[in-house]
Amino acid sequence: MTTLAQSGIQITGGVDTHKDAHTAAALDSAGRELGDRQFPSAPVGYRALLAWLNSLGALVLVGIEGTDLYGTGLARLLAEENVTTVEIDRPDRKAR
Repeated sequence: MTTLAQSGIQITGGVDTHKDAHTAAALDSAGRELGDRQFPSAPVGYRALLAWLNSLGALVLVGIEGTDLYGTGLARLLAEENVTTVEIDRPDRKAR
């Protein structure tokens, strides 16, 4: 049986960071959502998040909201694992 990770699917992840938990979503190269999950904002959660994304296919890119505060630890782990990351700007709350 072929798993998603073995089928050559390219994955882009997106992470919304918060103090206690990070919410991650995964998209394939056609923009279809493959799933979303929540992980603890702690080293064990960062590793679980990365393992989940990798289980879905070939991880190409991860966008992280808030790499300067709650996303710092996750961004550091992804950099150590040579995962390409981009910082996603938080929307201006006054403009919403």
